[in-house]
Amino acid sequence: MRHYSVHLSAPDGAAGTVAAYGHWGRPVLAFPTEKGDAGEWAANGMVAAVEPLIDAGRIKLYCVDSFDAGTWSAHHLPLEERARRHGRYEAWLLEAVVPHIRADTGDGDILTAGCSLGAYHALNLAFRRADLFPQALCLSGNYDPGTWRAWGDSGDAVYFNNPTAYAANLHGDHLDWLRTRLYVQLVCGQGMWEDTTGALASTPRMAAILAAKGIPHDLDMWGPDVPHDWPSWRAQLAHHLPRFC
Repeated sequence: MRHYSVHLSAPDGAAGTVAAYGHWGRPVLAFPTEKGDAGEWAANGMVAAVEPLIDAGRIKLYCVDSFDAGTWSAHHLPLEERARRHGRYEAWLLEAVVPHIRADTGDGDILTAGCSLGAYHALNLAFRRADLFPQALCLSGNYDPGTWRAWGDSGDAVYFNNPTAYAANLHGDHLDWLRTRLYVQLVCGQGMWEDTTGALASTPRMAAILAAKGIPHDLDMWGPDVPHDWPSWRAQLAHHLPRFC
């Protein structure tokens, strides 16, 4: 399997690593779990779980660093400040990572994917930039930042990065466009830690919001023997990813 890592910087100086796997195929922007790095998917068997798709040239994975330690996971900061700092991460993705993917694989649509907090990143980015990322594969996510040890007043930065808030208020031409452009696959187990992380409640809630707005999606709830953990996500990724490539 072809593999390389590259350190990329955005114009504002934000920098991080991208680890790429494969020689060709549908580009997949893969987010790590909370505070994870670009090597996390490989270290936890996620790359190996879809190796047949990679070797067949059906997908090419681009695994990225998180900036969570200085953004959403910086619990000493009020939530609004964490959301503002998250904007620098999004800018790095759009201004450094996307151009690299485009240069590497061409101008095709990019699929986002992630587990746990990475699932939030995958969904939020797809909603905010469906022109670039029209499909999202989200495993065991909590999509409401207001539940993440939140404190302080929340403003526009939190609102426009909270899918459970802004998606519920979508209307007009933009909603009509999303109905034709965006597709979200939501997946969650019902085993250990899915409840304490908030994923068990947030996933069907997000599906209900999408259904109410007529945005194409599917909800796949796995059983009580499926925990919030890497073995579950390996199986779920291998099960769902072939449909996207």
